[in-house]
Amino acid sequence: MDLVEIFPHLHLLRFAVGQAYLWSEADSLTLIDSGPAGSAPAIAEAVRSLGRRPGEIQRIVLTHGHEDHIGGAAEAAAWGDARILAGAAEAAAIRGEVPLPPPVLTADWERELRASLPPLPAVGPVRVDVELREGDLVDFGGGAQVLAVPGHTDGSIALYLPGPRVLFTGDTIANVQDRTMLGVFNTDPAEAAESLYRQAELPTETACFGHGEPITHGAAERLRRLLPTG
Repeated sequence: MDLVEIFPHLHLLRFAVGQAYLWSEADSLTLIDSGPAGSAPAIAEAVRSLGRRPGEIQRIVLTHGHEDHIGGAAEAAAWGDARILAGAAEAAAIRGEVPLPPPVLTADWERELRASLPPLPAVGPVRVDVELREGDLVDFGGGAQVLAVPGHTDGSIALYLPGPRVLFTGDTIANVQDRTMLGVFNTDPAEAAESLYRQAELPTETACFGHGEPITHGAAERLRRLLPTG
């Protein structure tokens, strides 16, 4: 796993597949997504390398229920008193009560990409302590606004911090090889595009994606290029 500083209080945790983010404050840590199963020891090591304790993680926010985002959550939550938060429309799937719908693959390149990916380790049910809905605030970064952004999965959420103007998109948007684009493997591609457009209208300075490099300056301008014209 790679640990990359975005700002002194924000770090990217990059796994072999997928990534997560760690937001640091004086009295707590917040983990946004948690990597595939088996990622928890690497997360703990990253936290310690920053001079913090894994038990300082107070909340783990899951943007959606795919294996590369929820795999480390249960183990990381057990280090202390962390609560696991997720979108209300995704909570049952994360708890293992219902399956997630499969993606709709609309192009040959997307089918080929999916077939080329290595299988991820299975993830057992993960508890969800708090079910988040549109407009809720999560207590970090001065108040992170919850956005319902369905389409990648039915219950995907994004987080927007108005003060520092930071956006966590989950897998609704990707930024791979310097190409900012709609995320892949969507259950409803048209709905996913609408969720992308909504996020692109925010006055974002820093955008953090589930896959690909963060945009650390001028993210709004980059994201608005994805809006339809005419």
